[in-house]
Amino acid sequence: MAGKRIGILAMQGAFVEHQEVIKKCGAQPILVRNSNELMEIDGLIIPGGESTSIGILMSAFSIDTAIKEQAKKGLPIWGTCAGMILLAKDIIGSDQPRLGLMNIVVKRNAFGRQVESFETELNIAGLGN
Repeated sequence: MAGKRIGILAMQGAFVEHQEVIKKCGAQPILVRNSNELMEIDGLIIPGGESTSIGILMSAFSIDTAIKEQAKKGLPIWGTCAGMILLAKDIIGSDQPRLGLMNIVVKRNAFGRQVESFETELNIAGLGN
């Protein structure tokens, strides 16, 4: 991967974590926030986060159209979690914005919206902390 310029969609979500891993792999991470930056990369990662928010932002800044155009030209695109949801052709029970570039059908998690997600410490009998 050395010498490659890997774009990471940096609108919302885990783009900083992806940036660090790409650096460790010897590639140059490029945080992509506008369509012009898509012309400067060898591949694109769409990170996890909140897929509805990312989709709305992509649409608002017209980066969704540019991503689709670059995909047609052969740009490799990989999505993790929310990124995979955005790449799906169909999302069960949702009309949220998406790229529709991957021939898959997904169902969002049952945990609810991002605002309802949380982490907490648990003490489970027999397992401990």
